Amino acid sequence: MKVLSVTDLVVIVAYLAGMILVGFYFSRKNKSSEQFTKASGLIPGWAIGLSIYATFLSSNTFLGVPGKAYGGNWNAFVFSLSMPFAAWVASKYFVPFYRKTGEISAYTHLEKRFGAWARTYAVVCFLLTQLARMGSVFFGIALVLQSLTGYSMKLIMVVVGLSIIVYTVLGGIKAVIWTEVVQGIIKTFGAVLIIYLIVTNMPGGAANILAIGKSADKFSLGSFSPGFTQSTFWVVLLYGFFINLNNFGMDQNYIQRYHTAKSSKQASRSVWLCVYIYVPASFLFFVIGSCLYAYYSVHPELIESIKHQVAIEKLPVSATAAQINDMVLHMKPADYGDKIMPHFMVTKIPVGLIGLIVSAILSAAMSTISSGMNSSATVFSVDIYKRYFKPDISEKQNLYLLHVATVIFGILGIGTGIAMIGIKSILDLWWQLSGIFAAGMLGLFLLGIISKQSRNREAIIATIIGVAVILWMTLSDIIPKQYTFFRSTLNTNMIIVIGTLVIFLTGVLFTRLRKADKVEITTIQ
Repeated sequence: MKVLSVTDLVVIVAYLAGMILVGFYFSRKNKSSEQFTKASGLIPGWAIGLSIYATFLSSNTFLGVPGKAYGGNWNAFVFSLSMPFAAWVASKYFVPFYRKTGEISAYTHLEKRFGAWARTYAVVCFLLTQLARMGSVFFGIALVLQSLTGYSMKLIMVVVGLSIIVYTVLGGIKAVIWTEVVQGIIKTFGAVLIIYLIVTNMPGGAANILAIGKSADKFSLGSFSPGFTQSTFWVVLLYGFFINLNNFGMDQNYIQRYHTAKSSKQASRSVWLCVYIYVPASFLFFVIGSCLYAYYSVHPELIESIKHQVAIEKLPVSATAAQINDMVLHMKPADYGDKIMPHFMVTKIPVGLIGLIVSAILSAAMSTISSGMNSSATVFSVDIYKRYFKPDISEKQNLYLLHVATVIFGILGIGTGIAMIGIKSILDLWWQLSGIFAAGMLGLFLLGIISKQSRNREAIIATIIGVAVILWMTLSDIIPKQYTFFRSTLNTNMIIVIGTLVIFLTGVLFTRLRKADKVEITTIQ
């Protein structure tokens, strides 16, 4: 633990106060539900693009990616390389589609296509995804601040969470977008600053970092073998394409931003601006991970304290010294990768600059969480409360509902983060959970938008089969050993790929069978 200096604390408090003041500023004009959810459609495309970028670049990226690169290689960077393919599909088909419908919710059209059940199913999947996202982000920021302050992770999540709730409730989507513009710039600057500090503290500088990384195969993008049981290049590419297709095409966080743009053209440009910035920015975080690996390779004595810290956190309080040492002895770099950057910050970043770095990490967390709160509240208001409980809700009541729902989802996000304390890898957990929850709604969405002749019956059958496959792949590890042959051997990142394809293709198949039966009956008659 390193006690923060007064200078660092002033910087952090000033940042948090600034974000809250932004909420107060926009609250003056935030007098209707349309302003709260759409910002009256007056946000410029470049600001929306930076906002989407800031949402993508969460603390999962800021902390999870360097930890992943430290413990493995650059295989996860293939996720970023898949983004342009998904962005092309989104800008060409999804953005015009949503702008044409005019519906603020990404899921309203599913009811028009298949019935109320489809809309509700997609909403449940989305809300579960948001809780997983917010929880993992809360956990990430608490991990760093605990190392710097010594305060409990629970207390940190509560304090940061309340700050985010305040400016999100006050300012609505406009406050979310404009704070994310600032946060996107801060977090990018923070990444560059961290790289500079590691290189200047590294004996031999950048040349030695490259040599050590190359010798340890740290820059590999993964195996190019055609198998799907391991996290190969192709597995991550497929996962990235499908999850980004879901982000740009089904995630309320992004769909809602399309409606804040002045035109469809600007909305489409915002998607591409996000990609143009995020791909090189994510590259920086993989560079950070490789730099940290090289730095701790020449200072192996520093790793022992990190290993002991992890062992103490994972083992029960009653664990003996022998048990702790045994765990330390068998620990691999992937087991403590998420602890590496916080340790470097605590030990090597000078006074004053720590405040800037922490502010950058806070911005990475706050942008994702505030967006999740606002979009979750919007979906709850439109797709659940107004749909099932009070269709004729007044404007004043609706705005109040949005405020209350934002607070509730913020609290639930904090609770989810607390429940995640003790996980091994932030990035791995987030990827797995997002793949599980997103697979079902993406497959259903594609069926509805591509297969124009698919009806309610085909959609229900396809969704039931798809969810069964998703559950089977997700829960394969708990199948008893005597039934090992029933387990899925595919990598967990393939869940969203297989789940999406099963729902879409099954729906198309049953649609064609129905049409064939109809033709046969007509011919007989």
